[in-house]
Amino acid sequence: MSEATTPSPPVAGLAGTLPEGGEVTITGSALRMMADTFRENRMAVVALGYIALVILVCFLGPLLYHTDQVHTNIAEASLAPGTDGHVLGTDDDGYDMLGRLLLGGQASLEVGLAAALIAVVFGALWGAVAGYAGGVVDAVMMRVVDTLLAIPALFALLVLAAIFTPSIPMLIVVVALVAWLVPARLVRGETLSLRTREYVEAVRVMGGGSTRIVLRHIIPNTIGTIMVNATFQVADAILLVAVLGFLGLGVPPPATDWGSLLSRGTNYVYAGDWWLIYPAGIAIATTVAAFNLVGDALRDSLEVRLQRR
Repeated sequence: MSEATTPSPPVAGLAGTLPEGGEVTITGSALRMMADTFRENRMAVVALGYIALVILVCFLGPLLYHTDQVHTNIAEASLAPGTDGHVLGTDDDGYDMLGRLLLGGQASLEVGLAAALIAVVFGALWGAVAGYAGGVVDAVMMRVVDTLLAIPALFALLVLAAIFTPSIPMLIVVVALVAWLVPARLVRGETLSLRTREYVEAVRVMGGGSTRIVLRHIIPNTIGTIMVNATFQVADAILLVAVLGFLGLGVPPPATDWGSLLSRGTNYVYAGDWWLIYPAGIAIATTVAAFNLVGDALRDSLEVRLQRR
């Protein structure tokens, strides 16, 4: 006769279960429930499709719509949309604005996605280690986070951007240095609860080391919080890149980003050259809003009470 087993506790934030040893598994019914909950939010589904469309257009569009984004052409400067085959017109340097918008989208999305990934991974590791270690280690690590959070993000970005030469890799690092603090606090809060769970105690009794517990049992059980925060981090990173570009600290020319395009366009706000302002501004606003909508829907679909309604 088989031995009786104690049911494993549910994963925090997910509708799955934990087998012996604390490994994360998500049942097919839980995944279907999460997908159904996400699909119920029609705005989020539209937002997800819009994000996919923006990524495809920005990265594949230049392969179909060829423009010269390196050499200026003053003879075609400030042309209205539709003139001489320029769908969105040209800017004061003669660059095709649609090609410029696609190029700026590539830079903004690359920095936003990469910076958010680095920030979430590093922040999750920092918060998990601090929460699991506890005591003096936790106090010191979280005082570092609290101190950095006390510094206004825009001020820190301006200082870092002024110190380092602007480039896409450097902007990724600069934005990530500011963005990892919030994920660290969120994961640390989850870890304080998870470290007292029975399966963590069982792994510790069986001789499992702290590294294994953190990487194999603590962090996987905070995946719901991490996934939701990641979408918000992408939106915030794109917005921060736009702010830096607007202030003249974005990627150096002839490259550009949406913030730089918007900044240059405001110089012609009274000239009636609307195509230099609205396309970049609409791209920033709609993309950031789309990521926020997806993040809200993910939070709902991963919330345990909604899964059990």
